[in-house]
Amino acid sequence: MLSDILTSISPLALGLAFFLAAALYASVGHGGASAYLAVMGLIGMAPVEMKPIALVLNIAVSLLASIAFARAGHFQARLFWLFAAASVPAAFIGGWLQSPEPVFKLILAAALVFGAWRLAFYRNAEEAELREPPLSAILILGLAIGFLSGLIGIGGGIFLTPLLILFRWTPAKPAAAISAAFIFVNSLSGLAGFVTKGGVVPQLAWLLLPVVLAGAWFGSSWGSKRARSLALQRVLAAVLVVAAAKFATC
Repeated sequence: MLSDILTSISPLALGLAFFLAAALYASVGHGGASAYLAVMGLIGMAPVEMKPIALVLNIAVSLLASIAFARAGHFQARLFWLFAAASVPAAFIGGWLQSPEPVFKLILAAALVFGAWRLAFYRNAEEAELREPPLSAILILGLAIGFLSGLIGIGGGIFLTPLLILFRWTPAKPAAAISAAFIFVNSLSGLAGFVTKGGVVPQLAWLLLPVVLAGAWFGSSWGSKRARSLALQRVLAAVLVVAAAKFATC
């Protein structure tokens, strides 16, 4: 089935779509899994093939984005490790299980649209007074986001980043840095759960890897060094809308 699909579309068009998705998502510290899933869904790939491909590409892009944002001095290790400690085991369980029902995905889409609306009209996070996140909130959110990440085949940044900004726990660039590392560890855990159950990663994942890495380098370089926080918030809002469209139409 996969070979039939690939012969029916232009390799250049497919590569361009994945390059642009990786560049857009990496600019806000994300891996791009929701966009990859949307593209693969549009060309008719089977869900059993889509999930591992998205996770592999997510791992590569989020790793590169993590390095870029950390080198720019935006990474906050303590907050990352607290979220990761709760999310990684949950992501493994979610990766082992099957994808959720369509109604559940519509609820996720609605939540993402609301988050996009709030971010698009939210004042610059750099100017907001920051708050210390409660440990209980970190653990609960880490568990929930980690489980959803593994279940759907994403890294969880589309949920974590807007929460970090809207709750005023971090400014936009530190939120992107934390989310990039968070996505990396969750995607690894989700893929491990998938493979442990006997899943196989399709060859297309390795063919697309150089394309998304090029896009990730371009996007993360802009997001970590040149972009202003307000611009990042609006780019993130656009990313959330793309992700919501994917969940609503799959």
